Amino acid sequence: MRFGEKIKYLREENGLFQREIAAELSIDTPMYSKIEGGSRKAKRQQVLQLVKIFNTNEEELMSVWLADQVLDILKNEEYGLSSLLIVGKDLYPNNTVWV
Repeated sequence: MRFGEKIKYLREENGLFQREIAAELSIDTPMYSKIEGGSRKAKRQQVLQLVKIFNTNEEELMSVWLADQVLDILKNEEYGLSSLLIVGKDLYPNNTVWV
């Protein structure tokens, strides 16, 4: 699930309107709509605010947001998978998954 889909789901689950979330983030509704639609990226601080607004798990929402960042960088790269494996080995050298 992409970040925009996740926050849309959380917003609807909480019975909130886009304009309410936008006001909490101090942005206009069209900008929030673009974040939810995936055509604009949320900033890290906005993600942390959304965690509080939706009273949701920070690790889960940050992970989805970070995954979107990585995907946007690597989606058209021929060696994207290879680079992910290198990063995985560097981040988690003791994990046998990378062997």
